[in-house]
Amino acid sequence: MNDNMALGLLAEIMNWKSDDGATATREYGWLRLMSAVKYDGYSDFRAGARFLESLATWLKQFEPTDREAAYDFVKSRLVYISLPELLRLIEAFVPEFVTPAIREVAAKEIGVKPYEIWRTVHGTAAFKRNLRKTLFVGMSDGSRIDILRRANAGRISQEQVLPMMNIDGAKWEDLADDLRKDEGQDAKFERIFLIDDFTASGTTFIRNVEGKWKGKLARFNKLIKDARKELKDKFPIVEGYDLYIHHYISSYQARLNLLKRLDEAFQNWDDKSFGTVTLSESLLLPESLKLNAKSDATMLALCDTYYDHALFERLERHCKEAGQVDMKLGYADCALPIVLDHNTPNNSISLLWAETGGENGAHAMRPLFFRRDRHG
Repeated sequence: MNDNMALGLLAEIMNWKSDDGATATREYGWLRLMSAVKYDGYSDFRAGARFLESLATWLKQFEPTDREAAYDFVKSRLVYISLPELLRLIEAFVPEFVTPAIREVAAKEIGVKPYEIWRTVHGTAAFKRNLRKTLFVGMSDGSRIDILRRANAGRISQEQVLPMMNIDGAKWEDLADDLRKDEGQDAKFERIFLIDDFTASGTTFIRNVEGKWKGKLARFNKLIKDARKELKDKFPIVEGYDLYIHHYISSYQARLNLLKRLDEAFQNWDDKSFGTVTLSESLLLPESLKLNAKSDATMLALCDTYYDHALFERLERHCKEAGQVDMKLGYADCALPIVLDHNTPNNSISLLWAETGGENGAHAMRPLFFRRDRHG
């Protein structure tokens, strides 16, 4: 279907031709612009069935009286993070977050103020030495480590970046050998940056379930403990290393949850491998982004009306860990209107991404942005 056909279908679905086409003309301009600049770049759209076609199919599932509210939500509340925007966040990571952290460490080491670190060769050497003793670890494919490496060629070494957490003993030994060649036989990594693309609730990263720590941080902690036990003195990371956790994008809710849970872990996690913990994000989404009853009552009503509980049943085990009884507002009831160029978070309202069959008389949910779901 070409754009003109898709726009004509949208005009029919939305009844835009009732005013001699004035509304259709105005909306066509906005739709063409947003499709070209942003939405057609969504990774799961295909040629011949991109944003305009998906929008038409999505709007058609609503009753005619509800379509205007759904369309207004797309125009006024939807936040779409495109690939160029994500690239800017990745490129900002080292200069805006890593450099200040290392500068502060180096300044303390040689006894100067952080802003004085570049004044002498000793300061520059201390900065380079501490940067080399920093390990960067991608927590998922969303961390885009390949892009991070290219953006920082000449700043950080290939031998201090790990794209994923699947690290065996041989790889640890290689990291140790390369570091010792650069910094001496006693050199070890003193700090680690864990990097991921997006957090909306914080529960995927760290949570305590019936007294057991779970999530990505728990898996990484186990990886460190097991490797240290296996390699002993050959393990290239100091005891009680400084841990930095960085997300390119974080919701306001996730930041609060992570700060609370990391503080609890710092106080009560007896088996933790790290010492200090620092949390940061390239983009902190405002608290107001979350849909709320005061300003988004109409859309929240649609989330309730056009919901198929089969979605929750498919993801029940995952949802119950977050204390949920349904998935109307997305995982952990985050109620976000956000879409990332490579996937739609399940923390966004389910009307954006869910696809169900509508068995037993339930409403069959149709996604605007299809989500690749790893939970079921």
